[in-house]
Amino acid sequence: MPSKPFADVERYASPAQLLHWTTALLVVAAYITSIGGPESRLYSPTNDFSRELHELIGISVFSLTLVRVILRWAYPPPKGPDMPAWMQLGGKLGHWAIYVLLVLVPVTAIVGAWLEGHPLTLLVIGDIQPWVAPSRQLGHKLADLHGWLGNVLIWLAGLHAAAALYHHFWRRDTVLQSMLPGR
Repeated sequence: MPSKPFADVERYASPAQLLHWTTALLVVAAYITSIGGPESRLYSPTNDFSRELHELIGISVFSLTLVRVILRWAYPPPKGPDMPAWMQLGGKLGHWAIYVLLVLVPVTAIVGAWLEGHPLTLLVIGDIQPWVAPSRQLGHKLADLHGWLGNVLIWLAGLHAAAALYHHFWRRDTVLQSMLPGR
């Protein structure tokens, strides 16, 4: 299938591109800085910096995701190249699944920590005390769910990247180019 010249590509708006790539980098950084393991390890004083950095990155991902969803209404995605209906549906479902995970992963972490009785600690910003009554058992379940959802997000993001590369190198269409910064 012939591709359009790069100059003719219908592109995502610059704010959408910036938020996409910033979010992608932050998700990877959050995954790398995650400590994991039992509550005693996670909240050990030796892991305070890593946990606080992870929490700050997670809150940043959550905030950027909310902005991205709002901007998606203000700046609709460009019309993509022609492709089979199943591929279009898969792309839409994949995008919305990623958006849902970008919200659920931080929310399960925050609510899980609060239910366990821990504040959200954001490096230099300080502590945000729990807004919910403690329920350690539910907090542990949400913390486990947070880890599981984080893994699903990483796998889905990898699949998303692989699909973009497939479109670029195999189908030779403009899907990847529409999200790349530049002219």
